[in-house]
Amino acid sequence: MSILQKVHTIWIVHWILNTSVELNRMPYHDSSRGAKRQSEQNFYELIESLPMVAVQGYDRDRRVIYWNDASRRIYGYTREEAEGQLLEDLIIPDEMREFVITAHREWLDNNVGIPADEIELKHKDGHTVPVYSSHVMIKQDTGDCEMFCIDICLSEQKEANKKLQWLASFDDLTELPNRRMMETELSARLVEAERHFKHEIAVIFVDLDNFKVINDTLGHHYGDELLRAVADTLKAEIRDCDLLSRFGGDEFVLLLSDYEGINGVQILIERITDALDRGFELNGLNYQVTASFGVSLFPMDGTTVAELISNADAAMYQAKEKGKNRSCFYTPDINDRLQHYQQIGSLLHRALTNNELQLYFQPQISLKDGKMLSCEALLRCLPEGSSPLLPDVFIPVAEKSGLINRIGDWVIESACKQLVAWKGSELDGIRIDINLSGKQLDDHQLAQKILKTLKHYDVSPTLLGVELTENEVIGSDIEQIAQLQRLKDAGVHISIDDFGTGYSSLVYLRRLPVCSLKIDRTFLLNAMEDASDMAIMQAIVTVGHSLGLTVVVEGVETTDQEQLARELDCDLAQGYLYAQPMPAANMINFVSSSVTPDKDS
Repeated sequence: MSILQKVHTIWIVHWILNTSVELNRMPYHDSSRGAKRQSEQNFYELIESLPMVAVQGYDRDRRVIYWNDASRRIYGYTREEAEGQLLEDLIIPDEMREFVITAHREWLDNNVGIPADEIELKHKDGHTVPVYSSHVMIKQDTGDCEMFCIDICLSEQKEANKKLQWLASFDDLTELPNRRMMETELSARLVEAERHFKHEIAVIFVDLDNFKVINDTLGHHYGDELLRAVADTLKAEIRDCDLLSRFGGDEFVLLLSDYEGINGVQILIERITDALDRGFELNGLNYQVTASFGVSLFPMDGTTVAELISNADAAMYQAKEKGKNRSCFYTPDINDRLQHYQQIGSLLHRALTNNELQLYFQPQISLKDGKMLSCEALLRCLPEGSSPLLPDVFIPVAEKSGLINRIGDWVIESACKQLVAWKGSELDGIRIDINLSGKQLDDHQLAQKILKTLKHYDVSPTLLGVELTENEVIGSDIEQIAQLQRLKDAGVHISIDDFGTGYSSLVYLRRLPVCSLKIDRTFLLNAMEDASDMAIMQAIVTVGHSLGLTVVVEGVETTDQEQLARELDCDLAQGYLYAQPMPAANMINFVSSSVTPDKDS
């Protein structure tokens, strides 16, 4: 029986029947010797074409009599180098030599076959190769025996499994332990802590502030680069016994054991904050990064993995609410606030679904002739069966929950519908100013969305105004300024609300496509007695007019305040002296009556 016949036998047995048997003979049924040779040649080519299926033949002394090309690729020896060599000297690791020799003799002498199995064999350069190895013993007519081995290389499979195992415990981007591994480690540390009463654990939730801005302005590639850089910075500030993990997105979690009390936690947070303050270079520019920290402590703030992580997360959100770039330690009342937050979020979802939102309107009066030129649309949430929600309460929740864009879309459309409803009435031509959130300004489609809605309702852009607070608009990036410019170019009126309470960067106004400034009511409230507030109001009016802007004063409640606004040369006034915010149905009656304030009110 030729070598190829033996290999053919092995192939059929191991790849069709997937088992190992002992054969005496595998005769061909071709009567033609030429056909037989062609069959052998075809099968030889098949065996040689399989890159990772090594086939080797050994005589009864375990010397190589056959060595296909895949054996060279897997084990490193050429056919010439392998032929005549002992199996145990070629690819068998030292620790397996005696076992292989004994097992082969047992097969020859006692017909005890060697079972197929996953093993690691030796490469020419010394490293091991994982293979699935199966064997068959073929007896010649002379009674001599030859052993053939079929080895399937498992290197790629092992590497893939190793990668999957790694991914199960580590984050692929930062190479930090992932959430699963962190929770497993925290669970183990809690068990250990229970054994040692004085053992303490701190869980620190770290969330980057305004990370979305990096992704939106530079793209996710630079966002990923920043996350890797932040991970390296955090690792540099902690001890070897601490665990840093990427919890998800731009959130990290730190586990500290045997820390030096609350003061030790605070010192670490301060070190991390200082390290982040140094900034990170992205796209050739240095970007400042801040983070909010939430801390829960074992055993005071929880004794389970879920409690400690949840409470640290809640404390982190409290830090966000307090202005970001700070830390908060968990206190029980934080959960009460979170529950209240969740209740408001649920009411907002329901209000959007059940049409429980409504626009109220407050007139803006010309100080020159007493006519109403425009009005501010103020959003009200009136959930059925619940008390009305004030904007100061539900707007922050809407921004944090991601509902603000849906609510903003509702406001834009409702204002356009109201302008259509006022056509042909005494309110025809009165501009409606809607308030935009800074979150809405992050939407690159905002200007297009507003102009598309105006066109859909056949409303002139000059009848719509948008207001943003000073803190939201000062410091806007190029894309955001371009959006405001597009709105202004179309005729939409752009106002800065609460002016004077934020950065007050008057020079920056030259870059902004602004039409009017609204002086915050706090200045007017104190200007009668405080010379500083009076000077600030005067400065705002002067600079505003020099830039060609309209100046609106908010919070006018008395005739003395109205007179002061006139003396300062303000253009428009808004406040309870003229009218409180009212439903659209009441606006017709208001404009029909005299807008001159009741001096006795």
